[in-house]
Amino acid sequence: MTVSPFDNPYLAGLLADAETARQFSVGAEIAAMLAFERALAEAEADEGVIGRDAADAIVSAIVSFVADLAALDAAVARDGVVMPELVRQLRAAVGAPHADKVHFGATSQDVIDTALILRLVPVVDRLDALLAEVIAKFDALEKSFGPRRLMGRTRMQAAIPISVADRVSAWRAPIERHRARLAAMRPELLVVQFGDAAGTLEKLGGKGAAVRKALAQKLGLGDAPQWHCQRDRLADFAGLLSLITGSLGKFGQDVALMAQDGSEISLSGGGGSSAMPHKHNPVAAEVLVALARFNATQVSGMHHALVHEQERSGAAWTLEWLLLPQMAVATAASLGRAAVLAGQIESMGADAGL
Repeated sequence: MTVSPFDNPYLAGLLADAETARQFSVGAEIAAMLAFERALAEAEADEGVIGRDAADAIVSAIVSFVADLAALDAAVARDGVVMPELVRQLRAAVGAPHADKVHFGATSQDVIDTALILRLVPVVDRLDALLAEVIAKFDALEKSFGPRRLMGRTRMQAAIPISVADRVSAWRAPIERHRARLAAMRPELLVVQFGDAAGTLEKLGGKGAAVRKALAQKLGLGDAPQWHCQRDRLADFAGLLSLITGSLGKFGQDVALMAQDGSEISLSGGGGSSAMPHKHNPVAAEVLVALARFNATQVSGMHHALVHEQERSGAAWTLEWLLLPQMAVATAASLGRAAVLAGQIESMGADAGL
């Protein structure tokens, strides 16, 4: 087992989503940080903060720049963040006389936070597409089996008869709400971070707001005042991730319970057992429950990360790095597994009417 099951060579197939995980790779992060530095140089040249020749030299160097990962690794162990060494390498690549204009008016957190947001853009797109797919799968289940009868159960005991449509509706409705929540969250979440050392953009004088707006436009993000120590956007996003996996966990738990004796539901593609070849374990359903509990545990850490001391906290910031990528990957994986599980339902409920 690796440190993280999300990049384990065989557990990843069960618990991860490769497309989402790619956004949290070293390569994706460095590319996003370089995109910030390029856009910053161009925005500052547009506003007359640095010369156009300096911006052109920075852009030219970034096009062919390859980071020394070993040097970054050694430096982060000392500095706590990647940017001091990455900026040093980039300035060396730009060379005289324009090296000092690299990263001008920015701080490490500007680059790292904005690089995260840039990578959350495709993550949000991916989650939206997966939410739509799960909703479509639930629609198909209702169309196929909706009028059939199920025994409604409250507190794990038989209550009164319900229809399959009643139960499917209880699965689908929260997913529809989560998709609407994600759409509403997008413009507030996907914004640039730019504030310089302590959030004042003091090196840019009166041009700070104009540079920030131009930077956001060049990166395809929304413009917003600096949010160095205001982490509610990311905590809100993490909360939605946990809501999504929690709702899918309820779906998985229901299916696992219905599959116990096979009278209420028929599934294809169950998992095998090394000791009992007759078994067809509801693996996808179990994974949904596990990922729901995983994200419910991690979201409390993201709420701890809201506590930043004064203008910046190294500890709270580092905690986000440990938690948010895994929550995003877990959520995408959960949605993918839910679509698979819904597609494995071959029959549900009894033919008799209510």
